[in-house]
Amino acid sequence: MNNIRIDLDRQLGTIDRNIFGGFAEHLGRCIYGGIYEPGSPLADEDGLRRDVLDALRRLRMPIIRYPGGNFVSGYRWRDGVGPAAERQARLDLAWNAVEPNAFGTNEFVRFCRKIGAEPYIAVNCGDGDMREARDWVEYCNGTQETALVRLRRKHGFEAPHKVRYWGIGNEVDGPWQIGMKTPQEYARAYTEFAKVMRLADKEIRLLASVTSSWKDDWVERSQLLLEQAPGHVDYMAIHWYVGNRDNNFANYMALSELFESRLAAMEGMIRAMTLARNIKHPVHIAVDEWNVWYRKGGAEALEEIYNLEDALVVGMHLNAFIRHARVVRMANLAQIVNVIAPIFTRPDGLFLQPTFFPLEAYSRACGDTALDVHWAGDTFEGGGRTGIRVLDVAATLDGPGRRLVLHVVNRTADRPTEAEVSLVAGQFAGPVKATVVNGPDIKAMNSFDKPNVVASREAAAAARAQTLACTFEPHSVTVLECALAK
Repeated sequence: MNNIRIDLDRQLGTIDRNIFGGFAEHLGRCIYGGIYEPGSPLADEDGLRRDVLDALRRLRMPIIRYPGGNFVSGYRWRDGVGPAAERQARLDLAWNAVEPNAFGTNEFVRFCRKIGAEPYIAVNCGDGDMREARDWVEYCNGTQETALVRLRRKHGFEAPHKVRYWGIGNEVDGPWQIGMKTPQEYARAYTEFAKVMRLADKEIRLLASVTSSWKDDWVERSQLLLEQAPGHVDYMAIHWYVGNRDNNFANYMALSELFESRLAAMEGMIRAMTLARNIKHPVHIAVDEWNVWYRKGGAEALEEIYNLEDALVVGMHLNAFIRHARVVRMANLAQIVNVIAPIFTRPDGLFLQPTFFPLEAYSRACGDTALDVHWAGDTFEGGGRTGIRVLDVAATLDGPGRRLVLHVVNRTADRPTEAEVSLVAGQFAGPVKATVVNGPDIKAMNSFDKPNVVASREAAAAARAQTLACTFEPHSVTVLECALAK
């Protein structure tokens, strides 16, 4: 028997809903043919796909990162503002594509407002300069009578956009990046960019690009940033992508240990440097690109078709972010439409990929306080590790303490897993609502012809006093919403 023990007083920290964020880049069909398709019968008056907007609203993403990604390291934001007829197409060197610039800053902000998300903009720290970045902040957020504010107003936006979150560069540690920088070069560039951007708006929150390759210089990069710009780093941004290249289910499920190791290591680095440099403000982690990605690339424009085991890994990611809620304050699924995305479109409609459903279930049910859960029971081995718990578990509590939510990934390929949930103190009250994400087998996937092979459904469970007996289906993600007695 597996045991999950909940002590409501063992609280890890508040949940920042920005961990359920997304990312949209000018790459493949994410923007054009995904989010934005003027002339389509499915588009609204602003050229945004209504069916895509509706699907994204279901995910309740609180923040969207834009415009890249590798794309931003060669992007000129002025190309994407102003009258559409006057915008010029440019060669995008990151993805070897022609960028028409029909969708830019103002279209992005409008899109975010329609789905209830905050815009998060990354500036060009590749072949761009600090003045260009500073001007972008002023264009978006300025209120004084300046040329850039008048330009925004001329473009039809009288009120400032109030873009709060700004990233300085993207994957600057990668040799694939336009303007890749050594740890020393980026620390200096970040410091100067941050200074002038904050002079344009002192209220903005800044994200430093720390690592995407996880090579041996990520520690040096972290240290130099917090040594040279301690007052200007609000978030340390990290990226990773994972996959099942060797088609080994156990190894794939064991990736939860990698997530834990990376988050714990980065948290330790931040704590050490905060102490060493006497940094008074909190420095958070933003996993502002993460996803499953390993099948598609190149000419196929990263249009992954996901299966159920990929959905389990999405659940494992979200559990890790919840367990590290004290320091992980933002995470952005890369990306949101068509390109390694939970939503897949064609001109006449869309279907939802298996990865959509754990995101929806977690985002809708998650409480606002993360709990330190103890769980024990069946184990497996994979990825060179032993003793990995079959159940991957996180738990949250709502503000008044009247609703407990359990987030459970059952990593078995062919058998259910029984577990007993027990409260150290307090009692359950009434029936338990269960949202279960599952399909017939770990390779199950959706398509236009068969859109509901993997889906979520609701069920009920019964609790007695301080215990709840559960049977978790094989290869499933389950979210349990439990009312607590007053």
